[in-house]
This record gives sequence, C-alpha cells and structure tokens, in this order.
Amino acid sequence: MSDELVKIQNETDATMHKAISHLETELVKIRAGKANPNMVDGIMVDYYGNPTLINQVANITALDARTISLQPWEKNMLQPIERAIIAANIGINPQNDGNIIRLFLPPLTEERRKELVKRCNAEGEQAKVAIRNIRRDAIENIKKLQKDGVSEDACKDAEKNIQDTTDKHVALIEKHLAAKEKEIMAI
Repeated sequence: MSDELVKIQNETDATMHKAISHLETELVKIRAGKANPNMVDGIMVDYYGNPTLINQVANITALDARTISLQPWEKNMLQPIERAIIAANIGINPQNDGNIIRLFLPPLTEERRKELVKRCNAEGEQAKVAIRNIRRDAIENIKKLQKDGVSEDACKDAEKNIQDTTDKHVALIEKHLAAKEKEIMAI
C-alpha cells in the first residue's frame, strides 16, 4: 500500500479520535445528578473587561454529590462570576455568601432526566455526523489518488480500512451514549 494511503488512514483515525474526545468533553458538561466541577467549564467571566474562563478566576470544587463551590481568587470577582453563571443558563442559581459561590444541584425529575438524555443523544448525533464527514473526505482523497495512478486494489483496501475505522468510532460513540444515559437515569 502506498505511503499516501497509509497517511490518509492515519490522519482519518486521528481526526475521528478528536471527534470522540470532543464528545466526551461535551458529555461531561451534561449533569447527571452528581456535582462535577467540569459542569461550569467553558463559562466566560468578565475579568476587568476581558472574557476569561471561569476556572482561571476561581477555584472550583465539588463539596458533595449535590454542591459545587467556586472560590474566586479576588473577592471583587464574586458578582461577575455570579452574573456569568446566570447568563450561561445551566439551570442552577448561584448562592453568594460574600466569600464563595455555591451551586446547589436540585434532584433531577424524570422529565428533566429525559431532556438530558435527548441532549446527550443530540451531542452523539453531531459526533456521528462529524465521523461520517471525516470518512467522506478520506474516501474522496483515496479516489483522487486512484485517478493519479495508485492501484485499484490498494484503494479498495484503504476504503475498507476507512469504513472499519468509521464503524469502530461510531460503536464507541454508542457506548459513551449508553453509559451516560445509564448514569443520568440512575436515581
């Protein structure tokens, strides 16, 4: 098999792995009844006029299964952090006691659990679409190489390997979604 085909396969596998990593990151942000400091990742706080990630202006910890604590490095950042959490619309109201901000996670209702499962499935579908697009691009590149003189058999083998890689990654997505659904639906 030509070096170019091997390179396409390796790049495809690496890019698909990145799509899986992105899905894992997004699934961590969806709460499953337990407090997780990663739930507030990605929230931007106005830090003296500059949008800054919340974990760069405060220490974030899970006090117990239902409470997240945010302790700002500077006391005057309490209000901006509180506003950022409210603006992020994560479904939790911050409680400010003048020193730290606490996020109390209410118990999940059955309806809310089903909404969260739908959100997980939507994230999974986006990941599958990304995987399919990566596969399409790889197969297009293989067909270009075939037109440039690479043997048809080598190209067919490469396409089969790309499809096998795609199937493996889609199965991994399904596994992640099933685990997250089980975690969300557990009472």
